Amino acid sequence: MTLRALLLGAAFALACAAAAHAADLPVRQVGQIVYDNVPETPPELKAAIAPYYNARSAVFEDWLEDGSILIATRFGDVNQIHRVAAPGAARTQLTFFPEPVNSAKAQPGAARFVYPRDVGGAEYYQGYIRGLAGGEVLLTAPKTRNADFTFSGDGKLVAWSQVTPGDPNYDIMLADPDHPEGRRVVHEGKGAMSVLDFAPDGRSLLLSRYNSATFVELFVLDIASGALKPVGPAGRQIGYRGGAFTADGAGVVTLSDDRADIARPVVLDVATGAARDLEPGAKWPAEAFDLSPDGGVIAYMVNEEGYSKIVLKEVATGKTLPTPALPQGVLTGLGFSPDGGQLGFSLSTSTSSGDVWSFALADQKLVRWTQSELGGLDPARLVEPALFRYPSFDKRSIPAFIYKPAARPGEKLPVIIQIHGGPEGQEQPSFNPRRQSWVNEVGAAVIIPNVRGSSGYGKTYLDLDNAEKREDSVKDIGALLDWVAKQPDLDASRVAVVGQSYGGYMALAAAAHYNERIAGAIDLYGISNWKTFLENTEGYRRDLRRAEYGDERDPKMAAVFEKISPLNMSAKMKKPMMIYQGANDPRVPQSESEQMVARLRAQGTEVWYVLAKDEGHGVSKKQNAEAVRASEIVFLKTVLGTK
Repeated sequence: MTLRALLLGAAFALACAAAAHAADLPVRQVGQIVYDNVPETPPELKAAIAPYYNARSAVFEDWLEDGSILIATRFGDVNQIHRVAAPGAARTQLTFFPEPVNSAKAQPGAARFVYPRDVGGAEYYQGYIRGLAGGEVLLTAPKTRNADFTFSGDGKLVAWSQVTPGDPNYDIMLADPDHPEGRRVVHEGKGAMSVLDFAPDGRSLLLSRYNSATFVELFVLDIASGALKPVGPAGRQIGYRGGAFTADGAGVVTLSDDRADIARPVVLDVATGAARDLEPGAKWPAEAFDLSPDGGVIAYMVNEEGYSKIVLKEVATGKTLPTPALPQGVLTGLGFSPDGGQLGFSLSTSTSSGDVWSFALADQKLVRWTQSELGGLDPARLVEPALFRYPSFDKRSIPAFIYKPAARPGEKLPVIIQIHGGPEGQEQPSFNPRRQSWVNEVGAAVIIPNVRGSSGYGKTYLDLDNAEKREDSVKDIGALLDWVAKQPDLDASRVAVVGQSYGGYMALAAAAHYNERIAGAIDLYGISNWKTFLENTEGYRRDLRRAEYGDERDPKMAAVFEKISPLNMSAKMKKPMMIYQGANDPRVPQSESEQMVARLRAQGTEVWYVLAKDEGHGVSKKQNAEAVRASEIVFLKTVLGTK
């Protein structure tokens, strides 16, 4: 055994002893994080996990007019926007804020870009226009939430969606970027309206309205008259994704699942609604796309069992063009250069943190623009997950990935099951320092299932957990526990369940239904009571959540919520629990976590509670991430009995 292992083992023996007396631990605050009944993290562990969060990535955002690229990356505590002038050139930082800036859109014809920024994770984003040499103006109105910033082809206009607190209806805004004080409402929206594109002549906007993951409408808005025209076949609920006008403005390119289980690229005739399929019989869903500036080529991402690939096609003929050969990974950005000759994209893999590349359409030359660091991690210790499927209670096959550390012969590995949020999310094999740290520092096998209701497997699978079918996805975790018990190298007596957001609800539900089969659970900003969640989530998203989860105002659905809310099943939860919450979370408010903590403690269940005062729905700041993830590892090592 190495000296490092001995030191960590001794440190964790002390940590476990402290955890046994967690009820006696005082509340303490370190920076912006409050720890309630949480042992301190041993210094040795802090040092061990720091490299995982020192690793940084580069995410493609947009091309600038001069052929340089905007990326999102982190040098300090949070992501900011940087410019890379040429392949291999330095990352020049353009935004400098204590809050993260994760996206940017270049203004055509100008050395400027627009980006959104909020405060403390509250998600009330303001839009700012910034020049490459500095100088910044506020584009949006204070005390509003803004998104989907889109420039006209000549860069002389910018449109976006805006909503005010408590209002579910997004308005469509328009402004001259040089005179943002003249911003005006061009359409008073109903529901979750978004801006997708300007028509080539700048006189119309392509809009979408999101009703649910499988029902998204498209419209063309005439800016001068305000007339709104639906686009696409009438009388059917279709899940469109994105949209862009064809070069002549007479058509719209989008991703559609009309009369199919998955989305694929189509061209819609604006006048008639007729659709022309660019990939009939597609086997795997398309997820995002970009159209070349001349409208001739579409580039889109395809999701094959969680792994990404790029497809290029001629819009006029549907002919498939040569595409780059990529390693198995997950695409995180995609876009054509202003001249249409190059496709920029970013890719993350399980063992590389993510970089930006370009692909030349003419000669198929693939060029790497950034070289992201692993923060001192030994690449040889990073684990590639294996894809597998397991049968659930109704014989349905559930996809999952498993990460395994090297195990000694005859040794059984403890297991950590991590459940994604959404619920329409999907666990994918991208770079994830948290999972890698669980493998290497906890010594556990990590399983990330895509239970029913996950995206990436078609709309039938997506709808399998809706409304009164909610607990069927929890049964998928029970079936996974059955699968674990049958594996010769996994220890079914040492299983922890972890989930965030909707996955937090799943972790809580699993802790109730399978208390005797787990050693502990971590709930991060999870839904503890469906009624109070739907009543208290921000107004701009409440109706969208009702479309997915069910309407608490319906007596029949209210009875279902009463039955399945974890808060009402707390008496079954006997195993130790760690709960994390961001104080500014607009989606799952702090009250959801605190009522769960109070209920569990009142019945004598051990709870570790971590509250970040400067975070929202997640952990966006590096310093906070290191601290919260370290506490998770202390908890996991304690309940799983690892040293």
